[in-house]
Amino acid sequence: MPGEELACRRRLKSMGVDFEERKPEHDTAVGCSIPYPIVLKTLGKSIAIGPEPELNCQMAEAAVRFAASVIQPAAKAEFGTDIKSIGQASAFVCRPRHAGGKLSEHAFGNALDIANFTLSDGKEIDVGPTPPEKDAKFLDTVRKAACGPFKTVLGPGSDADHSLHLHFDLEPRRNGGTFCQ
Repeated sequence: MPGEELACRRRLKSMGVDFEERKPEHDTAVGCSIPYPIVLKTLGKSIAIGPEPELNCQMAEAAVRFAASVIQPAAKAEFGTDIKSIGQASAFVCRPRHAGGKLSEHAFGNALDIANFTLSDGKEIDVGPTPPEKDAKFLDTVRKAACGPFKTVLGPGSDADHSLHLHFDLEPRRNGGTFCQ
């Protein structure tokens, strides 16, 4: 395993992330590949994630850091309580983008879709086109803050395929920019 992969795993462990290694996956006919996959069980010491997503380590680390630095503080500010868990809708899956042609970043374990958040008090916040006002404020904070750490951010209102989840990925953009809708 390359040194950067080992270093990434050490950083995850130092942040209290529970994860397990998986065998490499390649579909040479389609082009999908995740050479050093991990499966996240937690996003740090206090946030569970399920179903457990299979991601590349770089994407896993970005998700963990974002949960700690943005999602958890936003929940505390808006609801006065912590995030207990995050419900993911998609991670590694060998498929093209819905628009066709080019492979999705999911095909490389480089994308994570989030469908909902559960607070410590049991309240669920679902991603959708018309959430209640407080939920909408929290979701808007998370979505806006994601544009930067993630290179592509999509969600309700961007297109029909992203109406019920937030899509975050690390696909490099021309000129180092971002694509956020």
